Amino acid sequence: MNKRGHVLNALLLSIGIGYLLEPSGDLATFEMIAKVSVPMVLGALFPDVDTAFGPHRKALHNLFVLGVIAAYPVYFGNLQYVWIGVLSHFALDLLGTRRGLALFYPLLNREFNFPIGVRVDSKYATAMMLAVTGFELVVAAAIIYRVPQFAAQEGARMIGLL
Repeated sequence: MNKRGHVLNALLLSIGIGYLLEPSGDLATFEMIAKVSVPMVLGALFPDVDTAFGPHRKALHNLFVLGVIAAYPVYFGNLQYVWIGVLSHFALDLLGTRRGLALFYPLLNREFNFPIGVRVDSKYATAMMLAVTGFELVVAAAIIYRVPQFAAQEGARMIGLL
């Protein structure tokens, strides 16, 4: 996906996650959306920083980078929600494009993808981005609503899900 697709994905996902976390539909919902949207958009753009150095879709598009970013809220108490933006970027590249990602780079240089992806310049790229966003929201809802102990744990708050 291109940067526009990643930003739109992160914005739509942050609206959905904001509503899932605060479903009242009042000011608290809009505050939650505002709380998650900027970090998620920044996180969604972060992996493409590797276009300025190193091999694109490898240097910052791997599970090691995701692990480091996901550890920040737990270890340092900051960058909540950024890891969700990075994860959404990976999901969009992995599920939505033909090229895929080198998830285990630098240990393994092979790129992984799913056979459902489209070319970045395809006329179906926006539709694919919306489909992946829908899938991401279903997964987020399943985590938030189907795992009751998850919402009650302080760990969920630390990593930015509450």
